Amino acid sequence: MLGIFALLLVVFSGVAVGAFEQRTLPVDQPVPFSHAFHAGGLGLSCRYCHPSVERAAYAGLPPTETCMTCHTFIKPDSPNLALVRKSWETGEPIRWNRVINLPDFVYFHHGAHVAKGVGCAECHGRVDQMTVVYQPQAFTMKFCLSCHRNPEAHLRPREQVFNMAYEPDPELGKKLKEAYAIRSAEALTSCNTCHR
Repeated sequence: MLGIFALLLVVFSGVAVGAFEQRTLPVDQPVPFSHAFHAGGLGLSCRYCHPSVERAAYAGLPPTETCMTCHTFIKPDSPNLALVRKSWETGEPIRWNRVINLPDFVYFHHGAHVAKGVGCAECHGRVDQMTVVYQPQAFTMKFCLSCHRNPEAHLRPREQVFNMAYEPDPELGKKLKEAYAIRSAEALTSCNTCHR
């Protein structure tokens, strides 16, 4: 029996480490899109390409029309945009590769977090500095609970949610927790908050 337990421990440890390593590596996309250039250099808001982030569980991915708003006029013949042009001509959507995949047993709602003043950078890191996007940390239960136990340290004014360079102020966070009517740590760490 001890041998089976040891084997399972080794297998699951390897899976957990492999999942973490895989998640921290940049994820190639079918179109070489630089967040550092578009979000950082040009200052495009996260909302421009992820339109449902303020109201839905899933932030959404940009339709081809979003890309072509600019690229009809800017570098329209670039070889890097061949797939975008093909998508535009055929109506076939671009199949973006997901960077973050939470397990099915985890409930997460982007809109709820945005409404409570949790900035994109809190989970996604400085995307505005990433040429190729990656998940900067493992989204483990420990990671989520650390924020749910002490939300004040992660809150910002709502108008700063999309500011990647904002530095949270825990003293202001205490006031924002009250102003945003954020539930108690006991309620936020209840199992059914994230597992429904």
